[in-house]
Amino acid sequence: LTEQLRCPKCQNNSIADSNAMIATDMRRRVYDLMQEGKSRQEIIDYMVARYGNFVTYDPPLTPLTVLLWVLPLAAIVAGGWIIVARTRRRVRLRREPLPADTPVCGARAGWGVYVPGAVIALVVAAISYSQTGSYQQVRAWQQATAQTPGLLARALDPQAQPLNEEEMARLALGLRTRLQNDAGNVEGWLMLGR
Repeated sequence: LTEQLRCPKCQNNSIADSNAMIATDMRRRVYDLMQEGKSRQEIIDYMVARYGNFVTYDPPLTPLTVLLWVLPLAAIVAGGWIIVARTRRRVRLRREPLPADTPVCGARAGWGVYVPGAVIALVVAAISYSQTGSYQQVRAWQQATAQTPGLLARALDPQAQPLNEEEMARLALGLRTRLQNDAGNVEGWLMLGR
C-alpha cells in the first residue's frame, strides 16, 4: 500500500521510497490505520481526504483535470487554425491582381491600437502579482532586515526595554538573512540561538 501512495513533498516517489519527514509520518499513519482494522480503500480514502488526489498515482477524472488536458490542446488547435486561415487569406489576396488605377486605401494601424491591450495586460499582471506574488512578505522581510541593527542593539542592551514577540521574530529573520550572506559569523549564530 505504501508503494501506491505518492509523497507530497518528493517528485514522483512513493512514501515507501521517500525519506522525507512527511513520508515517514504517512507510513506511520498507514500502519496505524491498518492496526485499527481499516481496509485498503478506507486508508486510501483517508489519505486522499487529507492530502488530496495528488497522493494517488491514479487520480480520478474530474472536470478540472479534463480542463487541464483539453485547454492546451484547444489553444494549439485554435492557434493552428488562425495561422492556416491567415495564410490562405494572404495567398488568395496575392493571387488577385489589382488594377493599375486602384487607389491605395487604408493605412496600417499604428501603435495606438496596441496600447489598450498593453495597459490591460499590465493592470492584470500588477493585480495578479499583488494578490499572489507574496509582495507583502517581501516588504516585511526588507523591513526586518533594515531594523535588524536597532533590534540587535536593544536585545544586547540590559537597560533597554525587552523585545516583544513580533520584534523577536523580525530580529530572527534579519539574523537569518545576515547569516546567509556571512555563514562564518559566529556571533550572529550565537545571537540567533539565544
